[in-house]
Amino acid sequence: MYMAHIMFRREIGLAPALIRGVADNDVTRATVIADHLQIVDNGLHHHHSAEDKHLWPRLLERDTARAQTIVAVMEEQHAGIDQLLDAARSGLAQWRTTADATQGEALAATMSLLSDRLAEHLAAEEDLALPLLSQHITAAEWGQMIADSAGDVIPEQMPLIFGMMAYEADPDTVKDIIAQMPPEVSGIIGDLAAQAFAAHAQQVYGTATPARVGARGEVTP
Repeated sequence: MYMAHIMFRREIGLAPALIRGVADNDVTRATVIADHLQIVDNGLHHHHSAEDKHLWPRLLERDTARAQTIVAVMEEQHAGIDQLLDAARSGLAQWRTTADATQGEALAATMSLLSDRLAEHLAAEEDLALPLLSQHITAAEWGQMIADSAGDVIPEQMPLIFGMMAYEADPDTVKDIIAQMPPEVSGIIGDLAAQAFAAHAQQVYGTATPARVGARGEVTP
């Protein structure tokens, strides 16, 4: 969960600068950024949908007194983020075909607001919801949520997405996750993921090592 959260904080937090850095009418560059943000958007959408389906209803069933207020906050924040994602998708669909500077500035402003709302939500989820989840959600149920989070990700993108999440993660945590994967995957995914993210980041950010945001979004070079 923390790996995914840090990835979303970083990639959405860095998005406004990426968009503003595209020259007016540079459709080629706009397409690169738009394709990247579409991957991030897809991941965030399925992440939240899986939480809504697998976590919040079970939490209410098992710890109603404490969970009711927290789940209400989570669902309200998800709804607000969904509205901003819809606005971002609409703006992105227009901007990617024109690279119009005015459209880009409007899109960057939407992404900036999304970044702020998302940071607020992720902090609340980590501080309030995760302690309850650790008490009341089984490992199997957590696994269902993780599987659903993958959504419609095509297999070819799996190394990239895992690389995005592993980029700032604790190395021991990454090793533990890889160790739980099937043998045919665990032996190669580490290197594949690192290489896939480095190549992708070079194309998107102009460096294989983009800025890091840490656990709570404090951007560092």
